[in-house]
Order: sequence, then structure tokens, then C-alpha cells
Amino acid sequence: MRPGIHPDYHPIVFRDKSAGFAFLTRSTMTSAETIEWEDGNAYPVVDVEVSSASHPFWTGQGRILDTAGRVEKFERRYGKRARPASKEA
Repeated sequence: MRPGIHPDYHPIVFRDKSAGFAFLTRSTMTSAETIEWEDGNAYPVVDVEVSSASHPFWTGQGRILDTAGRVEKFERRYGKRARPASKEA
């Protein structure tokens, strides 16, 4: 890499407080807050709202939405509109 043109790339901890999960990686993000990691060193920490520990897709706790009820609500609100007949050759 050419010196002086790249941002500072350093170790940083991302913490998901809702899941009590944190991981150490490298990033260009910065933070004034620090945390002492398992190796005894202090690293900057960034709090995130969602991580693989709390996202429904990764945890397997996804919900099935009632799409039929939503369609009916939409049709009540805007009325059933006639669909144009498809042209068959």
C-alpha cells in the first residue's frame, strides 16, 4: 500500500448490548470510548444495534407475517380495482 493515502486501519471492538455479544476485528471506524479486551489490551469500542447474535435471521427466531390480513386491509382501504385483461395470442 502507498503510504499516506489510506485511512488508519486498526483493531476495534464492536459490541451488541442487546445480546451481550462483542467481537474484536479491524476497521477504519474510531471511537472515544474504550474497552479492555480478553487479552488485557484496551481497544476502541463501537456499540451496534444489531449483530449476528441478535438478528432474527441468524438466531432462527424469525416471525411469519400475516400477509393475507395486510392484503385485505389494503383492498378495504383502496378498493378492489379491476385488473386489465391479459392479451392472449
